[in-house]
Amino acid sequence: MGNNLILGITKIGDLLVNNKISKTNADKADKKEITNISLKIPDYQRPYKWTAKNANQLLDDIIEAMDENTEVYRVGTLILHNKNNENKDYDIVDGQQRVITFALLLKALKNSENNQDNISFLSEELADNDYNLHNVLNNFRTFERRLNNIEKEKKDNLKTFIKERCELVVVITSDLSEAFQFFDSQNARGKALYPHDLLKAYHLREMQDLSAEETEKIVKTWEDCDQKELSNLFKEYLYRLKEWIKGNRSDELTEKNIDMFKGITAKDKHPYAQFYKGAFAYADNLNNSSVPFVTGGKLLKPFQIDAPVIAGKPFFEYAKHYFDILADIKDNDKYSGYFINNNEIVKTLDKYYSYGTGNRITRLLLDTAILLYVDRFCPLVPDKTDLNFFEEFVKFAFIWAYSMRAQYTNVGWVVAQNFVTETSKKDLRNSFNIYRMIADSDSPNVLLSKLSDTLVPLESIKADQKGINKDKDEEDEDKIFINYLHFFKAYKFWEIKDEPK
Repeated sequence: MGNNLILGITKIGDLLVNNKISKTNADKADKKEITNISLKIPDYQRPYKWTAKNANQLLDDIIEAMDENTEVYRVGTLILHNKNNENKDYDIVDGQQRVITFALLLKALKNSENNQDNISFLSEELADNDYNLHNVLNNFRTFERRLNNIEKEKKDNLKTFIKERCELVVVITSDLSEAFQFFDSQNARGKALYPHDLLKAYHLREMQDLSAEETEKIVKTWEDCDQKELSNLFKEYLYRLKEWIKGNRSDELTEKNIDMFKGITAKDKHPYAQFYKGAFAYADNLNNSSVPFVTGGKLLKPFQIDAPVIAGKPFFEYAKHYFDILADIKDNDKYSGYFINNNEIVKTLDKYYSYGTGNRITRLLLDTAILLYVDRFCPLVPDKTDLNFFEEFVKFAFIWAYSMRAQYTNVGWVVAQNFVTETSKKDLRNSFNIYRMIADSDSPNVLLSKLSDTLVPLESIKADQKGINKDKDEEDEDKIFINYLHFFKAYKFWEIKDEPK
């Protein structure tokens, strides 16, 4: 950054009520405030897109910080563009969503308490679009409804906490291109951190009762994982599974739906929360006791993909648990792991069908189905019976996923989502929600029977017409089958049709 940059910190009350920035490095001899500022929303700003969900989350976070008597609660970064020092107009380059929401919250507190705080920023005109027209009014009414249920003394404390202890880090520059450069760098970092590092930050806040040594050990385990693979675990596997089990389409894991991984906190007292916390505590206590060793019994799994996450330390154990299982499933080395070991189907897929969007998506469907099966039916240390059931399931899961690949020339996410949610074209074979079937089955036997009844053979003539049936039984020099359709024939899922005349 150049010499035009001023860094500062401002209290929310100073910014929105007193129209000043509390402290800056503008005067090197002292932490100098900047007074009489006027916040502006430039034409290039995006609409106000925060919804009631975002507004409620902000208020919940503030109340929690207040209840914990947090000395200073940092609520984000504000990037401002000021053309020259004499001009008191400051364009908001980044931070608009948060600043508008704080202004609405202070206005709601003002209305509920009849105080005299004047928030001049709320007189700024917003662009005439649906987001601005709906969200500003809806979020303000949301705050009013929430505040009506809070006693006066707590509302007084809340107003004081927001004005005096909630702070923004402020970046001011007179160079607009520099402001956008800083904005881009902030957002680039944000994208790189999201989603798993955002979850890391959230769950670290839920571990304040742990010692520094224990926290450091947990964080090290997290950081020792390949971060790209850890990110993919949440974005591509766990998120999609949670949605598909419910019969939903899974688009993309973003800040709008990341709540599914925040889970149940220590403070949650609802019966469902107590049930899941109790189940986790029982498994955790048993696994860390001498009982399994003394009795020769198996360790208990403390997690299930379709169950809520337990916040704090259990979240990090949850992430490592599924990280290790997924690594086992994706590694076909015959000497490592319990599950995918020297599997002939996977050998073919790894060698000939690992490139291209369609192959990647189809393999993801297969791997997520296997991950969910292992999660539901395989103990931490599976025995021979467990593995025999597992290997039979892998065959069925392969037939299901690669039925989609065989029947479409081009496979993209629209095709895959339709295939999973049973909204594919009517003549498509084996389009059904295998994830919900797994989650609804009480045992491997029940599941395998359902799959045997549901899966149907492909029509070989259709495959022939699409040119994907060539050399279907050939092996290469490594004894790996060149075409995955060989396994449809081997497992009796290949319906022989006569050539049309």
